[in-house]
Amino acid sequence: MALLPQIPTTFLSPKSPNFPNLTTSNKKNKNKAYLKKRANLLRCSAPDKHQHNPNASPQPSWSDESTELPLFPLPLVLFPGAILPLQIFEFRYRIMMHTLLHTDLRFGLIFSDSSSGTADVGCVAEVVKHERLVDDRFFLICKGQHRFRVSKLLRTKPYLLAQVDWLEDRPPTRTNNDERDDDLESLAGDVETYMKDVIRLSNRLNGKAEKEAQDLRRNLFPTPFSFFVASTFEGAPREQQALLELEDTAARLRREKDTLKNTLNYLTAASAVKDVFPSSPSSSSS
Repeated sequence: MALLPQIPTTFLSPKSPNFPNLTTSNKKNKNKAYLKKRANLLRCSAPDKHQHNPNASPQPSWSDESTELPLFPLPLVLFPGAILPLQIFEFRYRIMMHTLLHTDLRFGLIFSDSSSGTADVGCVAEVVKHERLVDDRFFLICKGQHRFRVSKLLRTKPYLLAQVDWLEDRPPTRTNNDERDDDLESLAGDVETYMKDVIRLSNRLNGKAEKEAQDLRRNLFPTPFSFFVASTFEGAPREQQALLELEDTAARLRREKDTLKNTLNYLTAASAVKDVFPSSPSSSSS
């Protein structure tokens, strides 16, 4: 599979100067335009690091037992640490938002489309910014938190409510922790290198400057970095869903490495063809 990772120019977080300043009161139209333009686009921010388990996903504040969670099926995949703008206009999800405003402002976003149906594994979306409009629509900025698996569907109306169990990547089977960490670090380094090469060649084919890619990893530990990489595979939600469902950081990084390697081979071949048969001004204008 050949995929072009969609790398955000900035890593948005609630403290970022580029993060829209939304509240429940009326704000300037530029915030609405910002959300409309970026509705349903994933952008990733650096997740919090964990003192005891640096490769863990952000932990939910609920009990470690399974819990009830409202579900929002969408044809996209959310990852832990990712930032997602959303517009809420359907009546049943406006009801959900009114409920969430009086509780903990978290719901489960789960991938669903007409061909594959609704997935069993999703990601908690925490509403970190919101704006309620006069027509009762909502503009939201959500951040991906913890992964979950639906264990039981409790109701379908007015919106889906499910019993969910939390997912965490399994620790590697190696007994040598240093060797395990070295393997994960090596895989993460390989993935970052392939991403940089893919970006460089993609820029070249699109007539952009072949400048060195930014520091893509940004000091992320392997697990949150693997989620960041997966979030850049926009346009391939089923592949993203498969990556979300993996419970092994090394397996996720290996799959991303293979995908990026195939993409790099494709771009290298396309670049070679372009060098041999460059477009002439006359052919490009016709």
